Amino acid sequence: MGENNIQINKTKKAIKSTIFYMFIVFVAFAFIIPLIYLTTTSFSSLIEVSDYPRQMFPSFSHNVEFSYDETYERYVLARENNKGEYVILNFGDEKNLSKYLEKNFNVFLEEDELLEIMLPAKETGEPIKVKLYKNIIANYIKFFETFDGVGEAFVNSVRAAIYTIILSLGIGGGLGYALAKTDIKGKQAIGVGALIVRMFPTIAISVSAAVMLIKFGMFDSMYGLAVIYAIPNIGLTAWITKGIFMNVNKELEEASLVFGATKIKTFYKITFPLVLPAFAASSMYAFITAWNDTAVALLLTTNNKTLSLVLYEAIGGVNSIHYAAAGSILLILPAAFFTFYLRKYINQLWG
Repeated sequence: MGENNIQINKTKKAIKSTIFYMFIVFVAFAFIIPLIYLTTTSFSSLIEVSDYPRQMFPSFSHNVEFSYDETYERYVLARENNKGEYVILNFGDEKNLSKYLEKNFNVFLEEDELLEIMLPAKETGEPIKVKLYKNIIANYIKFFETFDGVGEAFVNSVRAAIYTIILSLGIGGGLGYALAKTDIKGKQAIGVGALIVRMFPTIAISVSAAVMLIKFGMFDSMYGLAVIYAIPNIGLTAWITKGIFMNVNKELEEASLVFGATKIKTFYKITFPLVLPAFAASSMYAFITAWNDTAVALLLTTNNKTLSLVLYEAIGGVNSIHYAAAGSILLILPAAFFTFYLRKYINQLWG
């Protein structure tokens, strides 16, 4: 009887473990599959994006066929589809076909180069099959060329993120230190009040914020955006750093003071290294808030757009989904690298 119970318990544990891991795999795929689709789209040409059924991964080249139409005195372009059949896509002279290949195939050929490839079809009267290699990063290049101000928008996003981090850590870290190390009256209410501010969506205060920024001459500027982004992050930073400051060993600080160090030197040599993981985690939240925002930037800027705002406008562009995908990857990478760089500090904070 006892052995049966043990076997039943093992079976139950195995079933629970299986269900748990199946759930983890499902969640992982729910996040990974869209990212894979986005990445492959960013390297796909317009003709590949339009294919049905679409291939899982983009190709590095296109199999095409050139022929010459003597009746209309023009070259005819056909492409091999997923079934291995050549389908006519366009016709014209080397100038028209060169532009068509660049736009739809991400193949960059000068007119004379293309003419040299197609000329045998005219001379022999027989179709010729060739493999045209595409520029794999063409969508990233075109994203900067097609949409105005992408480079400036990238710089604006970096500036807004840096200013937000400085404000959040400077004010929030100072508030966290005060709540942990001082006996100011009402500090509990101050701490709760700082956290309550985070409960309100930033977009909800954007209209009143716009009026305030116009009054102080900070509308349509990265300084103004940083102020709005920092408001919810100050409270979060204060609470994260407060807990760490409270756990700092007072004996270490007192020993430093006994040996002649000033309070400022004690803070930077003893206290700050111990609370650095908290500042790293807070800076990550502040960076992501500023970097990924679109709605607030849409309301509080007109000319000085951020990268996420330019990308938002690009998504609505006609026949530009592959450019928007490239822009999305460019938006994701800095946040991913920043988080990856801070991972060792975050692991120290939360294990």
